Amino acid sequence: MPKSCPGCQSGVKLDFEFSMAFQPIYDAVQGRVWGYEALVRGLDGEAAHSVLSRVKPEQKYVFDQACRTKAIELASRLFPVGEELKLSINFMPNAVYEPAACLRATFLAAKRFGFRQSAIMFEFTEDEEVSDPVHLRNIVTEYRKHGFLTAIDDFGAGYAGLGLLADFQPDLIKIDMKIVRGIDTCRARQVVLSGIIGIARGLDITVLAEGVETEAEFAALKAAGIGLFQGYWFARPEFELLPQVSFEQKADLQLTA
Repeated sequence: MPKSCPGCQSGVKLDFEFSMAFQPIYDAVQGRVWGYEALVRGLDGEAAHSVLSRVKPEQKYVFDQACRTKAIELASRLFPVGEELKLSINFMPNAVYEPAACLRATFLAAKRFGFRQSAIMFEFTEDEEVSDPVHLRNIVTEYRKHGFLTAIDDFGAGYAGLGLLADFQPDLIKIDMKIVRGIDTCRARQVVLSGIIGIARGLDITVLAEGVETEAEFAALKAAGIGLFQGYWFARPEFELLPQVSFEQKADLQLTA
C-alpha cells in the first residue's frame, strides 16, 4: 500500500473554478495529430495566468489534483473513439508529496470517465526549481511504473536544462520556444538544437519542438530531425474543444521540408 500523503489531508480547498483549453501536438512523420496538451483556463476562457495567480501555496496540491481530473474528464468527452491520442497534463513537482499516493486521483478519474491510463503523459516545467532531484526522480519512476509517459516542458529555459537529464531521463523533452524562435536564420540556435537532439538520441528521449509559429521554423526543425511539433502555426489552443490541424497543408510540407 502507498504511504499516506500530507497534501491529501492538509490541502486547502480551492475557492475558484477553472476549465481547460486544448492544443494539438502534431506528428510530422506520421502526418497526424499525436495528442493534445490540456492548458488551464478560466471559466470564460481567461489565460492561464489569471487562474494560476489565484492558487495559494497551501492549495498547490489540491489544484494539481483538480487539474488532472478536469483534463481527463474533458478529454474523455472530446477525444474521438478508437483514436490512439495522448493527453498531456502539466503537473507541479513540488505539489507531489508521495508519488504513489498522489496518483490516486488520476486512477480514479481515468476509471470514472473511462479514459485509458496509457494515453496520459505528465509534463512538468521548471519555472519553479525542484529542491530535491531525488524526489523528482522518484516521481518519474513511479509514473512510469504505471504506464504513464513523462516529459520536461520548456527545455532549455529556466531550471529545465542538462542537469536534469543527468539526474533522470524522461520519455520526452519539449524544446523551449526561445530556442525555436527564428531558428531558420540563427546558426547559434541551430548548433544548440543539434547538440540537444544528439544528447536526446543518446539517452533514447523523444524531442518535441514547441512554440512553432512559422513555416520556416517548422522546415528547419524537421530538417534537423524533429518529428513532433506544437505551436500556433499548427493550431491555437481552443477552449474546451479540440482544434483542427490542416492535414493537407502539413502533408505538402512533409514532402518539401
